[in-house]
Amino acid sequence: MKLIFLGSGTSSGVPVVGCHCTVCTSSDARNNRTRPSVLVQTGSGNILIDASPELRLQLLRERIDRVDALLFTHYHADHIFGLDDVRVFHHALGRPLPVYAERAVQDVLRRSFSYVFDKWADQVPGGGIPKLDLRTIDARRPFEVLGVRCVPIRLLHGRFRVLGFRFGNLAYCTDVNRIPKRSMRLLQGLDVLILDALRDRPHPTHFSLDESLEVVAQLRPRRCLLTHIAHELDHATTNAALPPGVELAYDGLGIDFALP
Repeated sequence: MKLIFLGSGTSSGVPVVGCHCTVCTSSDARNNRTRPSVLVQTGSGNILIDASPELRLQLLRERIDRVDALLFTHYHADHIFGLDDVRVFHHALGRPLPVYAERAVQDVLRRSFSYVFDKWADQVPGGGIPKLDLRTIDARRPFEVLGVRCVPIRLLHGRFRVLGFRFGNLAYCTDVNRIPKRSMRLLQGLDVLILDALRDRPHPTHFSLDESLEVVAQLRPRRCLLTHIAHELDHATTNAALPPGVELAYDGLGIDFALP
């Protein structure tokens, strides 16, 4: 199993349009952060988590030719607005692309991409519309994706209820500023925790760096990678100050992990 960070940035991306701070003008490629999405490579295929607005460019950059399933954490624009880019994948699959999401996310997808779900969609020539097989996630129950057990993790993102996902001893928890007690129990015993850490200062819907480190101290994963990073955090400077086993993720970073 392998996880690839397609994007590690916040909703504005980094560089931020119109900003000329030291991070936005940095020559360090690790400070170039597209919107958040990851790909989990399994022996049975590729699982995409979220479809960021830069999805096409991210897949081309990492030379990803195929996606076999798509999971959504929530319905915010930086996580769903690349959905049209998955339209190439049902051809290789020979069937609609399985898309796993909670009902609230499905409702937003149907409104935001009404042409995909229109009753006349099958009659549009040229294959220019994604063919999707929507499957409902019950946040209380694990489910299988491509033969791999996935445990949904309820997270709170300000007033929004979102999901993280656990595969074996790896968990992906982006866009979070509070983790319920039951979810903390589901995050015990991790080899790898991927966790939201927006910036140094507090934020109403995201963990700050210090808040993320408090969670890491409680859960004690063997390794923690921080994501959904804003332009306030320089990669090299921040990494140098982090405790052992904790580091900032960056676009293109790949990590291997095994299922128990």
